[in-house]
Amino acid sequence: MGIQPHIMCGPGDIAKYVLLPGDPKRAEKIAKFFDEYRLVAEYRQYVTFTGTYKGIPVSVTSTGIGCPAAAIAVEELAKIGAKCFIRVGTTGAMQPDIDIGNIIVATAAVRADGTTRAYVPPEYPAVASAEVVNSLLKAANNLDVEIRSGVILTGDAFYAEDQEAIKLWSSLGVLSVEMEASVIFVLSQIKGLKAGAILAVDGNLIKGTKKGEFKKGEKKGELDPRVQKAIELETRVALEAIRILEEGS
Repeated sequence: MGIQPHIMCGPGDIAKYVLLPGDPKRAEKIAKFFDEYRLVAEYRQYVTFTGTYKGIPVSVTSTGIGCPAAAIAVEELAKIGAKCFIRVGTTGAMQPDIDIGNIIVATAAVRADGTTRAYVPPEYPAVASAEVVNSLLKAANNLDVEIRSGVILTGDAFYAEDQEAIKLWSSLGVLSVEMEASVIFVLSQIKGLKAGAILAVDGNLIKGTKKGEFKKGEKKGELDPRVQKAIELETRVALEAIRILEEGS
């Protein structure tokens, strides 16, 4: 298997464990939590660093926004040796008691996206790997990080908010909405790989607070400090989960 056409990585470039943020700029921020790292490739929205964490080889690849882009990343990473994916991203809460800066571990995702339909029938579930979920929860406990866990929703249209649909999913206990997890879960399931997702809450659709809304005095492009802190914590939890997974393998 040679260099992959979108991520521009080849055999030997990627570790078994891969963290998957959406934002390309966040890839290096995550890599800075490694013991050491190197830039492997940077092409389109796909930025990849590989290094080690507590002696364990680990990579981070940004996926860009949405399931089509995430599917390309997972497909190509899997071809060159990736075995376990952890999405490390942000999400909009759909429960009134979940606040900005909270952290969610997804156990499964409602498949409200279009990409997974190209792979599996509508009845096929998008479920996170039990080993990854358990490792994330154990890691959070080890680091004293408070976590909510449960079902999330993956959608395609960021600006096509349907208030009735939001109320319905909220009433059914869905914790939050994002745009990549379902295809990461489905592809990992059908390929015999492992996957999970840990997400920092950056808005609440029930309360009417939205991603990227700026308060007086905030600079454009700056994250809410609560979200910045949550992203740092979820990164630490994800890396600790990898350590736990590796010890158990």
